[in-house]
Amino acid sequence: MKTTLKLEEIAQFVFGIYLFSTLPYAWWWFLVLLLTPDIGMIGYLFGNKTGALLYNSFHHKGIAISLYLLGIYIQENSIQLVGVILFTHAAFDRILGYGLKYEKGFKFTHLDDL
Repeated sequence: MKTTLKLEEIAQFVFGIYLFSTLPYAWWWFLVLLLTPDIGMIGYLFGNKTGALLYNSFHHKGIAISLYLLGIYIQENSIQLVGVILFTHAAFDRILGYGLKYEKGFKFTHLDDL
């Protein structure tokens, strides 16, 4: 099962790269921005509950897809870019085994349940 899920995340990561390629930004932006969603880890300075909430907000694919679609709807490339980066980063993290966080602490993720 874990292999299937990892393959699915790889496909989503590749799809994110494709979506980025449709935007009018230089490729170096992708490389610079790919790890920026990890800024959500700063929430752990304020405790596990705040940390999990902030981290998960930056790593939730539903939020990423919603932002991307909003950017399409209002024809704003920068919002599409944010959505693509969030989506692609979340897929990349899950390929590496980092999932959405539980309030128990940073090391407790939804991937532990699999």
